[in-house]
Amino acid sequence: MRADLLTEPVDGLDEALAAVDAFDGALVAGLLRPQPAQGAGLARLAHAVAGSPLAARVTEAAEKAAAGAADEDHFVALAAARAALLGSVHDALTARAHEATGRIPGDEIAPAPAGRQEANLPAAARTWLSDLARAGWQGIDHDLVAQSARIVAAMLPEPELRRLATLLDGFAAELAASCPGATLERIPARRWADLWSRAMLLTLSGSGTPATGTATGRLLPLGVDLHEHATAAQAQVHAVFEPADGGPPRLVRASVSVPKPDTVVAAGVWQLLRPHMSLLSAVGEGRAMDVTDMPLTVEGDLIWSDERAHAGDAADAFATARVALPTAAMAATAPLDRHPARIAMPVFLDGYTAQQVDGAVTFTLAAGTVTVDTDRIPAAGPLTPEAVAASGACIGLLRWDAGSFTVQPLAVETTVRKKAVAVHAGAWAGGTTDKAGVKAEKAATDAVAVLRERAGRLLRT
Repeated sequence: MRADLLTEPVDGLDEALAAVDAFDGALVAGLLRPQPAQGAGLARLAHAVAGSPLAARVTEAAEKAAAGAADEDHFVALAAARAALLGSVHDALTARAHEATGRIPGDEIAPAPAGRQEANLPAAARTWLSDLARAGWQGIDHDLVAQSARIVAAMLPEPELRRLATLLDGFAAELAASCPGATLERIPARRWADLWSRAMLLTLSGSGTPATGTATGRLLPLGVDLHEHATAAQAQVHAVFEPADGGPPRLVRASVSVPKPDTVVAAGVWQLLRPHMSLLSAVGEGRAMDVTDMPLTVEGDLIWSDERAHAGDAADAFATARVALPTAAMAATAPLDRHPARIAMPVFLDGYTAQQVDGAVTFTLAAGTVTVDTDRIPAAGPLTPEAVAASGACIGLLRWDAGSFTVQPLAVETTVRKKAVAVHAGAWAGGTTDKAGVKAEKAATDAVAVLRERAGRLLRT
């Protein structure tokens, strides 16, 4: 990998992000009675898209918002402009990543429009989101945030609205935990504006990403990216898919998400995830999976169904990374998912020198140095920063965060007691005999049993 290319400046990147930050700053105080500084931020956003098809609508929306007279359509236009700018940042960074890795990008095929969604509920969500923009993050209170609850409850039973409902539910929970906004010492302006603009655009008909086909062939796992929060967990398996018809291999993902109690942590999380996706057991056992007619989206996401998959032969992730990964095509990116935070390109690195200084790990290759994001290593596996720092080969995800590219390790080859071994972040996904893993799983079993017993008491009373 040409690590030196990852540190070179990208033309227009700073200007695009500055325009996004200017708009995000305008949302902090709210657009009910905007001040001149907020008007300047809105104008900067409009200027940034002046050469695009959005120009006229965004200019009008910025002027109306600066005058405190913006309606829902104007807020939608502003959200679209912000998403377009971040999409351009995503595309520029992805192009640089392809150049640095030598990876051939996949064909950018626009996703087919989803079926028309029920109009009243998205309209109600749009109204709530517009009220948020008028109040601003400093103006939120419990009454305003609570207005989303009935909308979310009505959306959740509708499959085509569940994506929006889940986003609104999580967004509202974050806002509720921060009320009242006037007392906040620090406001996550970029994150909340990300959630606001994405939710606003998801209220539009046809904004979903439907399954676009099916996949039949062999799935060769590379590693597991585990996301854990206080009340939810998600495991995303990155893999190379080899079609049964002999077509070119491609990169795909398969994900499973579950709610969880905050007392279930570390390796105990796998107990909640494992029953819903047999692929996790295959990853833990180092096996391939054979899939038949598995739904596959344009972005390369498998809509997992255990009924359409069964365990295959043994498949070493590092052999897959060395042989199959370099020729595997990247999937297209759906328009609404073009955001720099979504960049997660599987890469294989070897022949580097790992260094750890003050807890920070770097890999020095022949053509430069790359920073390793060890903070993303989950506690639910045997992979540690120390193992990464002692490694000589790594399967990871190339990401962009806080202004620079980093590599998130999914697995490394290292030496333990003079013997070469592979250490995977998802090694415990299918179960483990490791002493620490067994202890964490037992603690999780006990915690879940207690919660179920308490829930049973409540139901009986």
